[in-house]
Amino acid sequence: MDIRKVKKLIELLEASDIAEIEIKEGEESIRISRASNSIPVAHPVAAVAAPPVAQLAAEVEAPTAASSSEGNIIQSPMVGTFYRAPAPSSPPYVEVGQHIKVGDVVCIVEAMKMMNQIEADYAGVVAAFLIDDGEPVEFDQALIRIV
Repeated sequence: MDIRKVKKLIELLEASDIAEIEIKEGEESIRISRASNSIPVAHPVAAVAAPPVAQLAAEVEAPTAASSSEGNIIQSPMVGTFYRAPAPSSPPYVEVGQHIKVGDVVCIVEAMKMMNQIEADYAGVVAAFLIDDGEPVEFDQALIRIV
């Protein structure tokens, strides 16, 4: 990276309210941060936010445990959007009543424009989908019941 560019970045940082800037060009990167005379203070953050009422109602209706007397539950490994099929015009990965094996792809969860295939942790028969296609999901939210 050219030293003139670095000097220009430093000047821009000093002339603004920005505390830090990072620039990447190919494999080269530079991070410039403003020195602070203050001592960092830790701010406590609430550990758990109250979920919306609609989510609480859905959790009451749908089992949340990974295993229940009614079968096993496939849970979302991430926050995102639940889809039963790889594309809107494609058939779903699995249907209710279909036999599946461990490792079979049963759905996808889109997170940050990445389509993440969710594989079955259990072998059995798909008993129910616990969420509608295209709905947002939370981490560990129940998606599919397997019996």
